[in-house]
Amino acid sequence: MKVGIVGLGLIGGSLAKAYKCSGGTTVYGADTDGTILEFARLQGVIDGALTPGTIALCECILLAVTPAAACEWLEENAPFIDKRTLVMDCCGTKRRICQTGFALATRFGFEFAGGHPMAGLHRWGYKNSREDLFRGACFVAVPRVFDDIILLERIKRSILPAGFGYISVTTAEKHDKLIAFTSQLAHIVSNAYIKSPTALEHRGFSAGSYQDLTRVAWLNPGMWAELFLENRDNLLSELDTVISSLHEYREALEKSDPAELCRLLDEGSTRKEEVDGKP
Repeated sequence: MKVGIVGLGLIGGSLAKAYKCSGGTTVYGADTDGTILEFARLQGVIDGALTPGTIALCECILLAVTPAAACEWLEENAPFIDKRTLVMDCCGTKRRICQTGFALATRFGFEFAGGHPMAGLHRWGYKNSREDLFRGACFVAVPRVFDDIILLERIKRSILPAGFGYISVTTAEKHDKLIAFTSQLAHIVSNAYIKSPTALEHRGFSAGSYQDLTRVAWLNPGMWAELFLENRDNLLSELDTVISSLHEYREALEKSDPAELCRLLDEGSTRKEEVDGKP
């Protein structure tokens, strides 16, 4: 299989390494940083650059960049994509890139599907990429035709060699609604929590709870700001919900109301069991 990967950061670099380790895959890469591109080639992670000439050779092209960059790359390179090629993005939001991708695929005759690898690290960049990042992870797919079984099988054949365990299928709208809660809100809460002045004195007084809550406070500001703004409607709704809930806890504490505080804590504990099962 011949695969093209646009963007050799954490996700794109890990995809390239995973495909090369799976064996039998030729990988072409593209990155705005020529040094990273050459380093990946010298490491044997990619076989060459993804150019208009090699684009036409690829059976699958993965866009591992931000939504804006993915749209820009597609608009510039759609004429070079072969009609037999499956193009998928790996962006953190889906509505904008899917709208652009589906339209260009229809115009130029190739196949496009939205995608989101549900794996990552709090570090970023090619230097932190690794071949096992996606091992057993879910790949969320957003196909143009929801019940196209042949397309879904094609997505599986293209993606599973990178180590993914299974594929989940959804729409761009549902993906963005859910990801606002499961990922974006968590990053904002973590990033805001660490700003407490008390954080400077945490050493010796912190353990698992602190580590769990602050892990994703360390993030790539430019990338996450773009993703937050792309999904601002869903993210604002989730922020309003959590702010309202926090206000309830604050009010119970302010009133020294143990009954209300116990109710709120029990409500949250019960909710956790409902959505994730017993610990």
